[in-house]
Amino acid sequence: MAAIPFLPGVGFPELLLILLVVLLLFGPKRLPQLGKSLGKTVRSIREGVEGKFDEENEDDSESSKSEAKKAESESKDSSEED
Repeated sequence: MAAIPFLPGVGFPELLLILLVVLLLFGPKRLPQLGKSLGKTVRSIREGVEGKFDEENEDDSESSKSEAKKAESESKDSSEED
């Protein structure tokens, strides 16, 4: 059996055992609720990470725009002095 790439050494039989233990611990009625909660958690983490990267990109673009404006105004000032 092939192992899961992000969990080396954990194959299909091990996953079945884990799922069986989870089923015994929480019961069949709670599993859909747990799956839904897990999905919401993963979604919010992804949105948070994507939002963080978007904010960093916006900050970078804003700082580069302000630097470009400074350079432009400095070049205008130096050309006016000549």
